[in-house]
Amino acid sequence: MPFSDISPLLRSLTRPEGLAALLDVLPIGVAVMNKDGVLQAVNKKYELLTGVVGRNVLGMRCLHALRCDFCMNDCPVMTAWKASRPRTVEANIVNRSREKIFVHLTLAPLIDEKGAIRGVIEAIQPRSDNALDQVPVHAYGLGELIGRSPQVRKIFAMTPSIAQTDSPVLITGETGTGKDMLAEEIHNESDRDGPFIKVNCGALPEDLLESEFFGHAKNAFPGADMPKPGRLRMAHGGTLFITEVADLPLHLQTKLLAYMDDHVVYPVGSTRGARTDVRIMAASNHGLEDLVRQKLFRQDLLFRLNVIRLNLPPLRERGDDIRLLQDHFLKIFQARFNKKVEGFSKNVDTLLKSYTFPGNIRELRNLIEYAVSFCDSGIVSMRHLPGYMLQGSGMPDRLVSAPAQGQQAGGAVGSTPPERWEDVQRKMILEALVKTGGKKQQAADLLGWGRSTLWRKMKHFGIE
Repeated sequence: MPFSDISPLLRSLTRPEGLAALLDVLPIGVAVMNKDGVLQAVNKKYELLTGVVGRNVLGMRCLHALRCDFCMNDCPVMTAWKASRPRTVEANIVNRSREKIFVHLTLAPLIDEKGAIRGVIEAIQPRSDNALDQVPVHAYGLGELIGRSPQVRKIFAMTPSIAQTDSPVLITGETGTGKDMLAEEIHNESDRDGPFIKVNCGALPEDLLESEFFGHAKNAFPGADMPKPGRLRMAHGGTLFITEVADLPLHLQTKLLAYMDDHVVYPVGSTRGARTDVRIMAASNHGLEDLVRQKLFRQDLLFRLNVIRLNLPPLRERGDDIRLLQDHFLKIFQARFNKKVEGFSKNVDTLLKSYTFPGNIRELRNLIEYAVSFCDSGIVSMRHLPGYMLQGSGMPDRLVSAPAQGQQAGGAVGSTPPERWEDVQRKMILEALVKTGGKKQQAADLLGWGRSTLWRKMKHFGIE
């Protein structure tokens, strides 16, 4: 390709947004600094490895951001370049979680046409003897699950070996911690070629649960005009994931236990069994041991489900994962709503860091969706948060700005459960309609939805 053909591309890379886009796709940590080691740009992989927030370290010297043992050991940036050529060394850094990470560190001078050093490119890559590098895919994420706290990383590291067994798995944790996603990722990493089928015991009427699990024969009961296979047959060769297993009635607990022993499905109204190959995984946000003591859950079924047990910690116990998830969800909703929202104000960061998140990751995702949807500036500030976040937050009054237009500041008090997501969505729709003067297409565009989606939700919420 002639140079003239790529010159527009090269010019675009001199702009900050072009350079950022280029750096962020690189699979290694990269920092750009001036000749004195003052950071000018860092990419997302650099943030991930070091635990720093990029915008907070720009203008700082490299040694304060990287915290590397090489900085005080003949680093050419610190001691002046003896030779104007790249240098690669083995070093270790200490991230913001106070973990030591062994890395390959490369420093390369940026030299102008006169041979003078104008800046430095720094690249960091984990070494193979680094404990985090043992499981590179799962160190900070597993599918849609994101985290680097020790408890979560331990689960990510265990998942590949768990996926290769057929043993039952019991996933526990508070509501909104990601139990469903973890179960699906275990299935996706397994060699099972059958489907991942989910059944929610808490969402179905008790008199329909048996048919949902085991199916029914034709005319087994009034209204059974056609035979139904049931989810244990639908999941043949794959996984059946039972959510809210604590809500399973006792008589169905007995029937499920029998299936787990012989893997034969007996539909309602039929004596003819069908053998299936299904892996059982279950989840609960209740203490099943307590339910056993109350004789509300069978102890032998608990033993059968509890072969492999994984507990997802609540978000409030995951430390810096809150910030990691904030940025992750911000990117998702930036793209969905096509908005240039660069980050969060310091007050929002402080509030989110101190908030207990009774709804865990689901609640964090929902409130960031809400905030980005109504953010009318480049930074998410306090006035963009849902009303319930501002009440009882413990933040000084001067830091809590007025709520966004149309937003109720007098929402639920912070000590009470937060608003349901359905209520928040209804507010979002009403506020969008107010902002657009009732124009549905513009309101749909503001919310990042299609017109039909907005119409359907308006009908669901009874909005005229």
